[in-house]
Amino acid sequence: MPKQTEITIRPLDHLAERGDDDAAALVLRSSTLSYKDLRSRVSQLAGWLNAIVPERGARVASWAAKSEMTCLMPLATARAGLVHVPINPLLKHAQVRHILADSGARLLIGTPARLDSLMEGDKPEGCLILAEADALEQAGVAGRDLPPSSADTDELAAILYTSGSTGRPKGVMLSHANMWLGAQSVATYLGLVANDRTLAVLPLSFDYGQNQLHSTWHAGGCVVPLDYLMARDVVKAIEEHGITTLAAVPPLWVQLTELDWPQETAARLRRLTNSGGALTPDLVGKLRGIFPHARLFAMYGLTEAFRSTFLDPSLVDSKPTSIGLAIPHAEILVVNDAGEIAEDNQEGELVHCGPLVAQGYWQDETRTAERFKPAPAASEYGGMSVWSGDRVRRDCDGLLYFVGRRDAMIKSAGNRISPQEVEEAAIATGFVVEAVALGVPDDRLGHAIHLVVRAAPGIIGAMEELPRKLKQELPNFMQPKMIHWREAMPVSPNGKIDRNGLQQELAA
Repeated sequence: MPKQTEITIRPLDHLAERGDDDAAALVLRSSTLSYKDLRSRVSQLAGWLNAIVPERGARVASWAAKSEMTCLMPLATARAGLVHVPINPLLKHAQVRHILADSGARLLIGTPARLDSLMEGDKPEGCLILAEADALEQAGVAGRDLPPSSADTDELAAILYTSGSTGRPKGVMLSHANMWLGAQSVATYLGLVANDRTLAVLPLSFDYGQNQLHSTWHAGGCVVPLDYLMARDVVKAIEEHGITTLAAVPPLWVQLTELDWPQETAARLRRLTNSGGALTPDLVGKLRGIFPHARLFAMYGLTEAFRSTFLDPSLVDSKPTSIGLAIPHAEILVVNDAGEIAEDNQEGELVHCGPLVAQGYWQDETRTAERFKPAPAASEYGGMSVWSGDRVRRDCDGLLYFVGRRDAMIKSAGNRISPQEVEEAAIATGFVVEAVALGVPDDRLGHAIHLVVRAAPGIIGAMEELPRKLKQELPNFMQPKMIHWREAMPVSPNGKIDRNGLQQELAA
């Protein structure tokens, strides 16, 4: 396994330098940017950012749907010596308020409708707020270009906020090296080439959502961003743009397999990549039936180390439940409860070592120490590693299989959701005094959110008003599928709400 010092690493903004001048790099709704255009726009946007936020390492947030601005920001902020904080466009003002305050953002660029939804207390002091159209116009008028950066690749380049099983979303700190090597790794094992065209349907605020851009540009290929309303929009985009590569999460795959695919359209796809939840054998069979010529990559990852494993497409039919082997630049160890490397078929914790490991959680030493620990003595990389909390086993062929999670994280439609966030939002409405959010297995979502609540005494209309209020305060992917009203919550012997008992009851 290569050591980190043997790997070629560049500052993140150098991804704009990869493709041929005249080759298409980014297809937008009304225009197409060649690689020459991409280099020019990144340089221009970086120059403007450097002028209005001159403090090196300052955080710059974006909160918008897929557009020229959101696609260019990761590279432009890196070139300007700033730190990009992409915010999921589905989030509502309360979550955005936390991210802006926690990151200490100096600039927020977003769509007018989203910015208008912010309340007075949501806007941190000293944070400039601009509509994305105004930002792009100002950057064009300024006409100040910045050349490719010579940043230390260990410098912080981005903070990606991800939910944990408890508490508010935490910011994962990613360096230039983390993101460059993630792009190189995925481009390598997917076999991306310059004539590939990637349909970017995943949110750009997610690590793999951004990697749709970065890995494609690393290969000199073309990205087509798409904010789809219906699954059929994906089919139309594949046909219209000659798409060869599609990444999705299981709920979208389920919807896509329910459609009638023209044979010529299905045949355009060279590769399908899955993350954000496991593929079931049944779903694998349906995808293989619709796309018999496409290579299907099942993958496992975590934001703290970007991605850990992939299953070789040649094994997807015979080993559909495996999460595969380590991706390039990653070392994956299975550590048993005694702290030793597990034997074959012995369950243990997945530990990720190597240069893809993030720098920890932004301004959170306690939670960083819980997850980021020294690598096991058996590691060839050494240094810090991510102890995932996920339980896996390794078979005699070295293939890994997911067993389960230690924490209470709800993973729904590819989103990592903190139960505590949902519970706090419910209690904050004033309609309930106790709330427990649980993930219940769901064929389409992976897990659906079920909320068990006890009404506040004397409140009239709580059953009707709670769902309405939650729709105002939580993004769609955090909305409970069902709300269960109880006169009293079950209590465990230690006096706490019996979450395990509720989980078993709802899953029955």
